[in-house]
Amino acid sequence: MSRRKAPKSVVKRLPVYLRILDNLIRRDIEVVSSRVLSDETGFTAEQIRKDLAYFGAFGTRGTGYNTHYLRDKLLRIIGLHRVTKIIVVGYGHLGKALTRYNAVKNSYVDIVAAFDINPVEEEAIEGLRVLEMQYLPEVIREEEVKVAILTVPAEAAQEVVDLLVENGITSILNFAPTNISVPEGVYVHNTDLTLELQTLIYYSFEDEALHYGE
Repeated sequence: MSRRKAPKSVVKRLPVYLRILDNLIRRDIEVVSSRVLSDETGFTAEQIRKDLAYFGAFGTRGTGYNTHYLRDKLLRIIGLHRVTKIIVVGYGHLGKALTRYNAVKNSYVDIVAAFDINPVEEEAIEGLRVLEMQYLPEVIREEEVKVAILTVPAEAAQEVVDLLVENGITSILNFAPTNISVPEGVYVHNTDLTLELQTLIYYSFEDEALHYGE
């Protein structure tokens, strides 16, 4: 029986479930119900069951999910059962911070190199290579990289993305504050920290903001 393709909204929730399962396993909890997952994630129990049903039947009615089994399944569904090689393009303050965090805290990825037009550090973090842009095609090819984090200025983003796609990158986490165009088959997730912060600030003054519309 063929399964439906999971919507992007479902795929974005899977890592949240995985993080909760990691925490439960560290607490030696072997079985978890959808209701407990709901309490931990903020999503409804029904939503969680529907999300997981896109990929199979992983629980037992009246009992719940085995945490180790479900975690292993999610790792394979997401593609985290193997370490994923990635590159960082743009090694300013944000690029350095993201590289440092993922190199130390994210065991699911291996940052094989960072790139910048003016690399100033030979070994920035735990032997990481910080290279000039001219070496980007070679590294992508030799390391078989498919995923890139982009933290370049807005005016340079499209040119860099074109270079990444031309050399085989299929998934891009874009922190550049601009929209970029990619061909079909290439996935881009845009994260604009300024917009996220501005949205958050709205909720700090929500009552005041509502009065402005009166």
